[in-house]
Amino acid sequence: MSIPTETLEALAADIGEAVYIDVARWHLYLNDANLHTQLAEQLYPLVENDQIADAEITAVLRGLAVPLGGGRNTIPLRDLIPSTCERALKQVLEDFKDRL
Repeated sequence: MSIPTETLEALAADIGEAVYIDVARWHLYLNDANLHTQLAEQLYPLVENDQIADAEITAVLRGLAVPLGGGRNTIPLRDLIPSTCERALKQVLEDFKDRL
């Protein structure tokens, strides 16, 4: 599946500004962590196929491994974002779908 570049960039920007990693109460937004585009690529099919549901979003977040310590370890993105950000992510996807 080929995602139009402009569409992917718009979704990535929305995700990157709404979702952050929380480490020791320090918030790193996904656009600053350079994770927003990769996440958008994986989430776009959910938007396109109208499958925006908690279980599907959670599966994508669990499947995206974030390298830590220079790659010594990886941890699923889901373990790094607070539940409020998961809800915000779902809202971003729903709003994006409405704009398509």
